[in-house]
Amino acid sequence: MSDAPLLEVRGLTKGFGPKAVLRGVDLTLAKGESLVVIGGSGTGKSVLLRCILGLDTPDSGDVLWHGRPLSGAARAQFMDRFGMLFQGGALFDSLNVWQNVAFRLTQPMGARAAREVAVERLARVGLGPEVADLYPADLSGGMLKRVALARAIAASPEVIFFDEPTTGLDPLRAARITALIRGIVSDTGASAISITHDMASAQVMADRVALLQDGRIVWTGRPAEMQAAATQVPALAAFLDPVAALAATPGH
Repeated sequence: MSDAPLLEVRGLTKGFGPKAVLRGVDLTLAKGESLVVIGGSGTGKSVLLRCILGLDTPDSGDVLWHGRPLSGAARAQFMDRFGMLFQGGALFDSLNVWQNVAFRLTQPMGARAAREVAVERLARVGLGPEVADLYPADLSGGMLKRVALARAIAASPEVIFFDEPTTGLDPLRAARITALIRGIVSDTGASAISITHDMASAQVMADRVALLQDGRIVWTGRPAEMQAAATQVPALAAFLDPVAALAATPGH
């Protein structure tokens, strides 16, 4: 893994009206690294992701791709080199499975070649070719997540974003999807940024964890360092053991 940042966020701020959501976020993502951003609901994780993807415009700060501001030619290159697993899957109900997986590939490659790629990507997430012609309405929740993951890796992306990948899954299916994501990221050599509040998944997926609290990154480190760091970082301690944190709060 190279130490040179593939993606870098510098001093990112974003507010909505009087509410400041991001208050100066700094992050780096190395080539081949899996970074997991954790934080409670409403801490700005999704806003951070939207700012990186260009869906929201930051009030200040920079996002760099291979050391260049993410605009113009760099933005165009980035758009061709990323994959995304949306929280709800975001599959197109009117398209069958292979058409969903190959959505970005059909026009440049042609339908036949795109379908072959889709079937191969489905196999990588544990789904057979018989699934290719089904529709999203025919699939279980776990299968929908797998199809969405196959779509995220369809174009062999350089970086993949995972937005709450285990939301809506029972613990067993969540563990399977988490292991699948970890394996795919490792096997492909892609970099990854995941946002989640699922600590079990975070510790499996992450090479490095970043805790977002009150619009700032308050701690970064390896999963194995979290317990020791929690003694010095109250926000991390509260996230690791919310029941104990609540019990220690006056009035509870």
